[in-house]
Amino acid sequence: MNESRQLDLFIDAPPPEPTTPRPPARREPRASRGDATVPTVRPQSLASGTRWREVRASTQSIGFVLKRSRRKSIGLTINDDGLLVTAPNWVTLAQIDEVVIEKSNWILDKLSAWYDRRAQLAMADTHWQDGGSVPYMGRRIVLRLGDTLGRTRLLGAEFEPRDGDVLSLALPRDADHARIRDAAHAWLQQQARTWFEQRLLHFLSAQGLQLRRWRLSSAATRWGSCNSDGNIMLNWRLIHFERDIIDYVVAHEIAHLREMNHSKDFWREVGRILPGFERARDALRQHDPATLPLI
Repeated sequence: MNESRQLDLFIDAPPPEPTTPRPPARREPRASRGDATVPTVRPQSLASGTRWREVRASTQSIGFVLKRSRRKSIGLTINDDGLLVTAPNWVTLAQIDEVVIEKSNWILDKLSAWYDRRAQLAMADTHWQDGGSVPYMGRRIVLRLGDTLGRTRLLGAEFEPRDGDVLSLALPRDADHARIRDAAHAWLQQQARTWFEQRLLHFLSAQGLQLRRWRLSSAATRWGSCNSDGNIMLNWRLIHFERDIIDYVVAHEIAHLREMNHSKDFWREVGRILPGFERARDALRQHDPATLPLI
């Protein structure tokens, strides 16, 4: 049986000696919350069919977005807006509050980790509103709303953006922040798909290689991967970074088509495909996919 083996691109540096086994990375425990209060902030705006609610747990108040649905049980999710509670229409508010209180330790731990990540986000200072800005290919472009008759488009060179270029979203000016975020994310993913494919074809052609297939991913732990079947995945969030960093990840995964390991031969192959890749690798090493926005 042919077992498909997948290699992940993490932010670790290559091993200095491939013949020496590396010990597993030691995970440092996250500091305890202690008596610190975890903020639960009402979102900039609420989507249709949702409401904001707060409940007092044993240690602090917990605010959350409540959404009614046809599901059969109460669901708790941490997303870009904090805590989302989805509950059946027949469940009372008292029952919902009881579940939140019962799960408060879990909720506060998850929210604490979520806020820790947001403190390092590439988009931490993004406000999903008219005039907000978002990182795109190493530059910050500005969101503009109001052109509801047009389509979402960048007013500038699509793949050579400049700071301050305008991303015109086909949304009314009073659109809520969730719609703005979703529209911007959809456009970023579309751009990622187009640009990544161009770069894949460029490097594959130069190396005389063929790719079975590739696709975008939204993995929270890796920027790219390649398995032994020759399939490549590239994290769409790379579109936030400059082109040199994108090229490094593409070259890294293409190198795995010849070297399914991280040996000296592998890194030599990366250097052959993309000379001087080290600068981009070192820059990317400072970023963890988990610290970038969810979609």
